[in-house]
Amino acid sequence: MTPGFYIIMAAQFFSALGDSALLIAAIAILRDMQAPAAYEPLLKLFFTVSYVVLAAFVGAFADSMPKWRVMLISNGIKVLGCGMMFFGVHPLLAYAVVGLGAAAYSPAKYGILTELLPARLLVVANGWIEGLTVGAIVIGTLVGGLLIEPSFVGKMLAFDFPGIDTGIDTRGELAISIIAVLYAVAAIINLRIPDTGVDHKPLRSGPIYLMHEFVHCSRLLWRDRLGQITLAVTTLFWGAGATLQFIVIKWGEENLHLSLSKASMIQGVFALGVALGSILAARIISMRRSISVLPVGIAMGLIVNVMIFVHDIRLAMFLMVIIGALAGFFVVPMNALLQHRGHILMGAGHSIAVQNFNENLSILAMTGLYALLIWGGLSVHAVIVMFGAFVAGTIFLVKLRHEANQRERDSVSQLDDCRH
Repeated sequence: MTPGFYIIMAAQFFSALGDSALLIAAIAILRDMQAPAAYEPLLKLFFTVSYVVLAAFVGAFADSMPKWRVMLISNGIKVLGCGMMFFGVHPLLAYAVVGLGAAAYSPAKYGILTELLPARLLVVANGWIEGLTVGAIVIGTLVGGLLIEPSFVGKMLAFDFPGIDTGIDTRGELAISIIAVLYAVAAIINLRIPDTGVDHKPLRSGPIYLMHEFVHCSRLLWRDRLGQITLAVTTLFWGAGATLQFIVIKWGEENLHLSLSKASMIQGVFALGVALGSILAARIISMRRSISVLPVGIAMGLIVNVMIFVHDIRLAMFLMVIIGALAGFFVVPMNALLQHRGHILMGAGHSIAVQNFNENLSILAMTGLYALLIWGGLSVHAVIVMFGAFVAGTIFLVKLRHEANQRERDSVSQLDDCRH
């Protein structure tokens, strides 16, 4: 790995750390406002709407200039979103601005890997990036839980800088201020990311052209035999993962009788499992064998249902590690293969933008559905069963589709051999 790769990892760590901590802080602010419980999953909806609405433009934006500059601008937008939340803008709207920064950041973060590294190293690089990202999520959820913990907040708010009025008077303001610093650190590290020397395409001003190009790129990926399988799997995974964040908090509060700050730590344990699975996949799964992990995704969906029977905190942590490890082992090879196919078919930035559009459309749909189920009074146990069955069943259907694609490819090959 080149030195530039490790700088990218450092920038990604602090940016992901802020994203993870901010979700917990925003939930706490909503509860301090006595907002309806269904507003909490709507945070994800507002965060991801930019990924969907701007999908046709962020890929071209990421390819129009050096990726480090795109990442710097994106982290600056995240700092702006934190500032809006600090000064009293509704958390849903302020979080949407942070999501705007994240939507611009993602194509640059993944796209620079394909520019910086050869294809043979993409699975390894993705394993490290995903492992590090999930490590940041683990620490971020712990930091977010700590920032809203009453004893910590009391000590921090009681401390005053001599002669300086910080304007920080609530736990929400304290959390947002610290998280904004994390984004600022990520932005400073972005300045050290090297230019890869790849030619950049000037950003065309015509939105109609960009939307037409995005639709063309989407069709290319969905029609590609490998692209459609990997895109379907990662689309499902990220929608399910976002929903599982809120399910785990609700489950922790009801089954394990934990506070928000403690339940957020269960999220961190799940993320730790994802990191372990990601690193393991990077070590033993090659690009050629990426599709072989599909049964692992089915197993993950089935094992999720065990959550409803768990009421002991130690058993809960063990279960979260297992589910997380299966998830990480499952998604990293698929993500690497999708990036490789996308880079070959259309270029890194456009490929990641298509991926983000589909994945975040899934997040919008699944978290929106979860919000409706909670609003309708459905128990968390019923939601868990529905969630697990949906994930396992959908991946099984994708597996059948891949097997049909393989049979079709083999038939075409045999036909070509007969002609020759």
